[in-house]
Amino acid sequence: MYPKARLDALTDGVFAVAMTLLVLDIRLPEDFHPHDQREFILGILRLWPKFLPYVISFSVLSFRWLASIHVTTISDMVSSSYARWWLLYLFFITCVPFTSFVIGRYPHVPPAIWLYAGNAALIAAVSARMLALLPDIEWGKHVEVRRQSLGILFLSAVVAIGISFIYPRLAMLAMALNLLTPLQLHWHRRRAQRRQATP
Repeated sequence: MYPKARLDALTDGVFAVAMTLLVLDIRLPEDFHPHDQREFILGILRLWPKFLPYVISFSVLSFRWLASIHVTTISDMVSSSYARWWLLYLFFITCVPFTSFVIGRYPHVPPAIWLYAGNAALIAAVSARMLALLPDIEWGKHVEVRRQSLGILFLSAVVAIGISFIYPRLAMLAMALNLLTPLQLHWHRRRAQRRQATP
């Protein structure tokens, strides 16, 4: 048995580092010397193939971190099996900056999409397994929302891989479906409020 608080502390550190590393690949070329505003703006706009994976990856990591702090347990201890799955989960989280760099540099190359989307699918699958193994979980709407957000992550990754075989340039847009997660959370909150307000 392991103290869950220690795993949570490690998780916070891993997420903080991974989320910070994401932005390091977004930089203007060393030989970029704009002569006017137009050239400067065009230079910034040319960064969008790197910026889109950054936004998606930062959002996915944010939602995964928020989901982990919303799910609570009665017990302060977790099994060694759960701890091993948690470490595997953190391994895939630490791979997100690398896969983001790859997709940012080669956005239209199918294997780059497979690497990025495959890592996202593995994060969703391992997270779902962890949720099943979590002892003494306090069930509530937050658990259902977490399951649905994992479903969105996994489905968007599978769709992105599928699209990459036909239209690689559009594949990353499937991963953008994860940006809908806040809308899903808002919808669940509104639904819960309506139920409480109904006599």
